[in-house]
Amino acid sequence: MFGFSRSLCVLSPLVFFAGFSLEEVFPGQPRTRRTDGRTEGAPEALWGPLRSDMGIFLPAKFQEGTMDQPTGRSFMQVLCEKYSPENFPYRRGPGMGVHVPATPQGSPMKDRLNLPSVLVLNSCGISCAGDENEIAAFCAHVSELDLSDNKLEDWHEVSKIVSNVPHLEFLNLSSNPLNLSVLERGCAGSFSGVRKLVLNNSKASWETVHTILQELPDLEELFLCLNDYKTVSCSPVCCHSLKLLHITDNNLKDWTEIRKLGVMFPSLDTLVLANNYLTTIEDSEDALARLFPNLRSISLHKSGLHSWEDIDKLNSFPKLEEVRLLGIPLLQPYTNEERRKLVIARLPSITKLNGSVIVEGEREDAERFFIRYYIDFPQEEAPFRYHELVTKYGKLEKLAVVDLRPQSSAKVEVHFKDQVEEMTIRLDQTVAELKKQLKGLVQLPTSSMLVTHLDHEAPFGPEEMKYNSRALHSYGIRDGDKIYVDSKAK
Repeated sequence: MFGFSRSLCVLSPLVFFAGFSLEEVFPGQPRTRRTDGRTEGAPEALWGPLRSDMGIFLPAKFQEGTMDQPTGRSFMQVLCEKYSPENFPYRRGPGMGVHVPATPQGSPMKDRLNLPSVLVLNSCGISCAGDENEIAAFCAHVSELDLSDNKLEDWHEVSKIVSNVPHLEFLNLSSNPLNLSVLERGCAGSFSGVRKLVLNNSKASWETVHTILQELPDLEELFLCLNDYKTVSCSPVCCHSLKLLHITDNNLKDWTEIRKLGVMFPSLDTLVLANNYLTTIEDSEDALARLFPNLRSISLHKSGLHSWEDIDKLNSFPKLEEVRLLGIPLLQPYTNEERRKLVIARLPSITKLNGSVIVEGEREDAERFFIRYYIDFPQEEAPFRYHELVTKYGKLEKLAVVDLRPQSSAKVEVHFKDQVEEMTIRLDQTVAELKKQLKGLVQLPTSSMLVTHLDHEAPFGPEEMKYNSRALHSYGIRDGDKIYVDSKAK
């Protein structure tokens, strides 16, 4: 059905053996079949009885009758349950099922297990590690581990898991109550290979963060969102490896706190400060260049910036290329077009704004728009960037405003016998509807009306409006034109 031949099909931690004998699975050990289905000499501490109907070995602690859920679940328990055949469904039948490569790559336990290298075990109620030997056997090849939204509150339990995953590079511990325990340097040492660490909504203290930074020499990305930080505590040791810091949705309002991030992370490439009500950027241009010499991207979404001077200060970051500025008070009064063009014109080095690449020609259009926007301002009130751009392009004339939208109404003179009446008529209505509008003025039935239109600028004479279903705008009626009404009987 699946083309297994003698290959090993695994839905870990339950192991399928297709075409393998017990001698091949557990080589080098004498063993005999017992009446209870077990084999003497097999490692029963790990493997339970053979189920002949499916060809499955179960870890002994997860055999039938032993699956009751205690309060607080272990990492190994959840791992085995999630990847069991019952909870990892597949369909039987020709051409259907779970595809397993012929030669599984990076599997531990001498190819007896084929867990994915990316494990997602979020929201599973995990509170402890479980058997460390089993973790080491099952997870030797795992590189990414998501343990978010569990019940882990003891860093020692986290350490037991991580220390037995030697190739781990990404670890997500978000929304675990880890603030309830202290992270000791010995425990943090087990994280030393992690390059990307997510601690969102963990309420991790700055002391915990400092311990992590000292023990993770290769840390490149750190996520500290939703941790209720009002201040930043400087680490005694700089972290030169960190390139990306997400610290969104906190309460960092004062630039003096953001300044500390530059001191701690001098190699920072990307700084995401969205949803912190930062009110101003206080440092001088020289100080900003020293604090963030490698910053390439900054997000200030929904910050409290309200001054163009703060936007201008972004030019002080010598390597800045990307900026995100949606939802700030400064830009609220402007249209979408004005926001984008005014920001692009003020930041000559950026290549991407709010996630959108600044396309070819857009910068020049924005800079020319900027000149025309400020051309009527007093010279002393115009921003410095205006004078720079005038030097580049010259003093440009304002563009003529041409409204190409069709006119929706017109003010006309209606002539009937000796009467002249000024009326405003809708141009989207038909001739028949106009006649109904005129009926009360001329006191004639609509069927008896002869209506003509005279364009006051046209060289030709009046044009009879004889098609009742024709729209008035098709006659080119404009303000000042004349409508003549006569009786057909006459």
